[in-house]
Amino acid sequence: MAAIGSGRGTMDSQNQVQSDTTVDRLKLLYPNVNEEETPLPRSWSAKDKFSYIGLSQNNLRVHYKGHGKTHKDAASVRATHPIPAACGLYYFEVRIVSKGRDGYMGIGLSAHGVNMNRLPGWDKHSYGYHGDDGHSFCSSGTGQPYGPTFTTGDVIGCGVNLVDNTCFYTKNGHHLGIAFRGLPPNLYPTVGLQTPGEVVDANFGQQPFVFDIEDMLRELRARTRLTIDEFPLPDAQGQWQQVLHRMVSTYLVHHGYCSTATAFSRATGQPIQEDIQSIRNRQKVSKLVLSGRIGEAVELTRKLYPGLLEREKELLFLLQCRQFVEMVNGTEQGEAGAALAENGASNGVATSVISHTSRAPRHTNGVSSGGSRAGKDSDVEMSPEPDPHDPAAHAHAHAHAHDPNGAEPVKGMPGVTASVHQLMPDFHKDAEGCGNRASVERMLAFGRELYAASQKLSQDNYHKAMLEDAFSLLAYSNPWDSPVGWQLQPVRREAVCEALNSAILESMGMQWTSPVEACVAHSRALLRRMSRAGLGACAFADLPALLRR
Repeated sequence: MAAIGSGRGTMDSQNQVQSDTTVDRLKLLYPNVNEEETPLPRSWSAKDKFSYIGLSQNNLRVHYKGHGKTHKDAASVRATHPIPAACGLYYFEVRIVSKGRDGYMGIGLSAHGVNMNRLPGWDKHSYGYHGDDGHSFCSSGTGQPYGPTFTTGDVIGCGVNLVDNTCFYTKNGHHLGIAFRGLPPNLYPTVGLQTPGEVVDANFGQQPFVFDIEDMLRELRARTRLTIDEFPLPDAQGQWQQVLHRMVSTYLVHHGYCSTATAFSRATGQPIQEDIQSIRNRQKVSKLVLSGRIGEAVELTRKLYPGLLEREKELLFLLQCRQFVEMVNGTEQGEAGAALAENGASNGVATSVISHTSRAPRHTNGVSSGGSRAGKDSDVEMSPEPDPHDPAAHAHAHAHAHDPNGAEPVKGMPGVTASVHQLMPDFHKDAEGCGNRASVERMLAFGRELYAASQKLSQDNYHKAMLEDAFSLLAYSNPWDSPVGWQLQPVRREAVCEALNSAILESMGMQWTSPVEACVAHSRALLRRMSRAGLGACAFADLPALLRR
């Protein structure tokens, strides 16, 4: 947050065009806001304003164009959207470009439907800080002494604490104290002008703020964390401890940490519900996937769990796409077409890996693999849960591999040009198992069969994107440094491993997700419900941070 909160320069009114940087800044400021449900205010509304208000500079500059003779000539404008509760702490700034004739300006908040032929603060559910006298106005035409007056060149900030439902103001980076308490939800940023020549510019977070909000954010996070830590849990008979022990035990068993689960069971007396050999079998499969040996993992899965991959066709497709990526990576050394032989042999309806991953946390704490594991029976180590909102995890930087020399596409592999044949030996000459022509040919043959297998699945953007991402690796002489090189990272094996492990558990009549991960999913859902209910504390309940403790 430091890059956002500590920008000490004044706003540049000449550079108000929203860009990708703008979007990134607002997401950094308010990471818990889901803009599909509750969009952030980004500009003033061209519709929700009085006629004496003029807008320019991408609706970020406001100027007065009325007569300005009496208070009946006052005019205000609201932002495009109300402040989402999930902001936790919301803040915007207004730079006074010109105070005009009298400087009768008001900066603040108002609810939807409040009369715009008034300055903010004069009517019910309207709140404002006025420049001509420095008074604060709370749903009344009578103001109260609050802060200094403001004029041309000043930057006035308005902050809303959605945890305490209070409002504060700043002037040129200095906190002026709490102005209003007991605010209702769904308020809009609002400015009002009253005399000719008044012009103001708004900064909703597009540019660094003059006021440093980092300390306030840190304080609110600490308060919320303390509330969670000190929440009373009566445990007179040790029931909570037993519940926690059971959750830990089932988590270890779920992920196949056989040795750790056995040791934990001995220490706590928690019974293990699954046969030890069954856990070890799943552990063996997981280790193969996490080391990039997908072909072997598929063969072992077929041996240990006959019919599973034939029923779960889309899971098999996920594994095969990863196998192709590992062939490009030089990790996969098995025969290229072996895993495809039985794909499509059964006409049964697949329980898709998409449905598994959308149910709750199937993309959960995976296992970070750097390659081989120490000891045949050693437990794999956990890595932090990949952020489901991480752009790198979900980006589809599709390189469609158009050959600049007009080469023809490779038959059966759309988007891959014939010139790839010349590139492949070069960039794989040092990779074990991929340094010769035969290996390249096996890879291309596997790719063709993978494409053919995809045609037998339900065609949707999920399958298409997965296939395009994998095939796009062939368009680069150095795929590891390419825009789609993120696929080659070992951490990308984790989601595949978890999907396979969950499917195996489900096929055995066991829960496909562990109670710990179900609890995490429920907590996320609860935070979303808190946001919809207007409880601002949800913005500072940092679930990943709590899990890292």
